[in-house]
Amino acid sequence: MRIRPARPTPQDAKPGGGTPGDAAPQDTAPRDATLADASPARAVPGDAAPGDASPADAGPAGVAPEGAPSAGATPTGSFRLAAPAPWEAPAGAAGQNGGRSAQAAGSDGPAAPAPHGGPPAPAGQTGGAPAPAGQNGGVSAPVGQNGGSSAPAGQNGGAPAPVGQNGGSAVGAGYGGSFEAAAGPGFGPASDASGGSGGFGPPSGGFGTGPGPAAPHGQAPATAPGWAGAGTLPPPPPAPPGGPGGQGEARPLQALAVGLLNLSCLGLGYVLLRHWIGAAVCWAATAALLLLALPADANGVPAGVLVGYGAVLLAAAADGARRGLRARLSLGTTARRLALPLAVVLLAAPAGATVAYGAAREEAREEAFQQSLLARLGTADALVKAKEGMSFDLAERDYRTALDTYERVALDHPDSRAAKLVPERMDAYFASVSTPYAEKKYCEAVDPLTHLRSLPDSVDEGVLGNRADGLDDSLARSLYECGAAEFGRGAIQSSYVSFTELASLFPKSEHIGTVERLVGDGLRKAAAPLGDGSAPDPCATTEQVRKQRDDAAGLKGYALGGPVADAARAIQKGAFSCGTKQFRDGRYSEAVTSMDRYAKDYPNSPQAAHARTISIAAQIADHEPAAGKKLPPATAPGGSRMPMVVSNDGKESVELLYTGPVTGKITLEACGTCENYGTFRDVVDPDAKPCGGPSSKYPKATLRLPAGTYHFLQRRAGGGFAVAGETKTSKASVEPGYTYTNCLYVTTVR
Repeated sequence: MRIRPARPTPQDAKPGGGTPGDAAPQDTAPRDATLADASPARAVPGDAAPGDASPADAGPAGVAPEGAPSAGATPTGSFRLAAPAPWEAPAGAAGQNGGRSAQAAGSDGPAAPAPHGGPPAPAGQTGGAPAPAGQNGGVSAPVGQNGGSSAPAGQNGGAPAPVGQNGGSAVGAGYGGSFEAAAGPGFGPASDASGGSGGFGPPSGGFGTGPGPAAPHGQAPATAPGWAGAGTLPPPPPAPPGGPGGQGEARPLQALAVGLLNLSCLGLGYVLLRHWIGAAVCWAATAALLLLALPADANGVPAGVLVGYGAVLLAAAADGARRGLRARLSLGTTARRLALPLAVVLLAAPAGATVAYGAAREEAREEAFQQSLLARLGTADALVKAKEGMSFDLAERDYRTALDTYERVALDHPDSRAAKLVPERMDAYFASVSTPYAEKKYCEAVDPLTHLRSLPDSVDEGVLGNRADGLDDSLARSLYECGAAEFGRGAIQSSYVSFTELASLFPKSEHIGTVERLVGDGLRKAAAPLGDGSAPDPCATTEQVRKQRDDAAGLKGYALGGPVADAARAIQKGAFSCGTKQFRDGRYSEAVTSMDRYAKDYPNSPQAAHARTISIAAQIADHEPAAGKKLPPATAPGGSRMPMVVSNDGKESVELLYTGPVTGKITLEACGTCENYGTFRDVVDPDAKPCGGPSSKYPKATLRLPAGTYHFLQRRAGGGFAVAGETKTSKASVEPGYTYTNCLYVTTVR
């Protein structure tokens, strides 16, 4: 504890050996007295009286009260010492009261400025140069004066003071001394019996270190040696700034600086306050956030984590501001001035980190998005690869899905890494889809190539490019090769499908002429057996050539008139040959159908009449096989002919078919007055005979037949192939020179 001595006035010491009684008493301590290292609380030395107590039974200076101890004893008493006031200077400054060392004997240091900015004190006063003998700080003075050479123990004056007392060369205990010095009494008892001046303060038992028994509690010291106003105690100074525990007046800017430093995410406000627990909490929260946030990904930090971390920062800022409001910080003036700006600047750290993390997260999001696009391409690539070589009908759906993916990536995200890979993927797509063509599987390549060729109508030109430009030749060749292969296998219909599509898509293709030659030659080759009659089965050959002829005639875009006409002539021959063969084979009903068709299809043919006779003979032979033993001749024989009159005695029209040397058919009209035999007519006229009436009554027709054997078939007119019971066959021979009659009638079966 350091105590600066009071600045004496000139009246405090008289030159030439004034007595203590001549000094004017002073009841209060000077304003610049300092207790630099005093305890923050109002320290009370052991059994010290309050600060406003006065020494009891105080007598004049230098006179001991009755009953006082001997001269060598130390007066006792106590008083209360207050904490230093805010106006006190820092303890131990060189040249000021209470410094560590004085400059010259008899002074407290070099000439010091007057209190509160006044002029330097005169020599011999406190802080001044060496004073004359008898004044404060003098080397020697008359007995009884301050600084005198000898005086009774405990009185002002006396021998030169020991080290640390007024006038000593080194600061020690006592007025102007320090409790930290050794040797000599401190703030408390009087000096020893040698007569040296006592220090300023209470007798033994106070804060000083001098020996002697303590006075009873509450008893004031006999005198207050070294103090201008003997018999009084210095008043307690007010509490210094900062108060107990380093607390002082409110400093809002300091609180703001501490709070902002805590917002820097590093707990720097707590570091400034030396509140290490709070700083550790901030560090732990920031470390946890970094562990969760780094490396930055597309999803960022969960919202709950950000809210929690923000709450920690705000709580740290608020708590730091609260703690820093009245805290006394060990900072210099410059550091204090820079604290708040530095705190504001340090806010750039979390702000910059936030911006940097946001940028990193956006970069991570962009990377994740790029990866998602690449993944979409990968999925499409897998579809294309998996369907390579498969039938296009089965793979078309997946192919179109992959193509749509490529197009959407290229159009929707043109600046992405995936979009830059789309051209390569499109090349791979075309190569995969056209694999059958590369493997010369032309029929399988037609549908894939048709799909690729149609893409300019549905896919963006920027995505597709000119990849479809070279597909016309490939598709034309595939159509030709496929049709030619089918034609060679005899699948004429399938081949004509390919040829028709070829002519429709590429009418100027070089393959058109090739198809014409191929189809024409094939048609002629197929019809040749019909033309020369060498076909083993003219019926089947005729039908095959007829269909091939019809298909070839339907091929548009090809010049096939010559081959088609040749095939038609062959088919005509084949149709007649088919009927005659059927007749010879006994397939009379089929022969009837073939010959009727021939006669209908080729009415102007020279063979049309012969076909009709063959059909009639086949109809008779179908009921009477004997009539089919010989094919009717194509021409009628010459010679005489005999008449045969045929009458109809029935009420319905009748057809009569005959075959022999000549073949033919007649139809007799119905007899309106005739009745069927075997019914009511038999009851009315049981003797009635068919055709028994006058001949003029019956419809009749006359045949002129060459001599020979004839087979007849009688049936209702328009009945076609009549069922059993509705037809009647008969056989007759015609001889030259005779006239023949034939009556037809109908009998009802009972």
